[in-house]
Amino acid sequence: MLTATVALMTVFALAYLVARRIDNYGIVDFVWAYCFTGVAWFYALSGSGWSSRALVIAALASIWSIRLGSHLYRRVMGHHPQEDSRYGQLREDWQANFGPMMFGFFQLQAVSIVILSAPFLFPTRNAFPGFNLWEIIGTAVCFLALVGETVADGQLAAFRRNPNNEGQVCDVGLWRYSRHPNYFFEWCIWVGFCLFACGSAWGWLSVIAPAAILHLLLNVTGVPMAEASSLKSKGDAFRAYQRTTNAFFPGPPRRPTP
Repeated sequence: MLTATVALMTVFALAYLVARRIDNYGIVDFVWAYCFTGVAWFYALSGSGWSSRALVIAALASIWSIRLGSHLYRRVMGHHPQEDSRYGQLREDWQANFGPMMFGFFQLQAVSIVILSAPFLFPTRNAFPGFNLWEIIGTAVCFLALVGETVADGQLAAFRRNPNNEGQVCDVGLWRYSRHPNYFFEWCIWVGFCLFACGSAWGWLSVIAPAAILHLLLNVTGVPMAEASSLKSKGDAFRAYQRTTNAFFPGPPRRPTP
């Protein structure tokens, strides 16, 4: 973990220099996502456990990491040189000491990856040959969650492509049962990683990963920011959607309240 931390801090120092050069600090989003692939394979190839187990957890991490990183890359670079509004706000908040603060923010991402990568570490130290029930269930949860997130993203993209839906709220498919099904399935993927890790010694410590992701999605960068943006752009239509549809965990739509 120490080696991974040093390597990641170096990567994010370089990423900071690139972001400063192109004047777009939003690149930290996809760098963060892609780095999980490197960490997962580093743990797998340097671990002393059963190689098949290490390869499976590294592959699961890579599928998630590359999918998310590519999605974020298209979003960030597709709008370049326009920067994500979150980083524009940080420019204002940190204007008195912006450079050092943003560099520290980039370094914090390196530390977060090491902490969140706990589910990828413990299985690579497990020498028992053969997959146990925890690992089978964890793999199944990961795949089902990946499918769910892909379907949710596809339904939203299809809704937005229809010019008749301009300014409307997407409430079809999975979006009928949750205002943020993509975030819900993103969290489920981390639950799957944690379940897989629980099949190895000390793997239960990996619960920190889905717990942290849930906190971030519900209280920091996920639901709150998405809701604020939707309220700003869709107003009363989104308020009506909030009254009938669960924010995160899927559930049957409620009757509209007067």
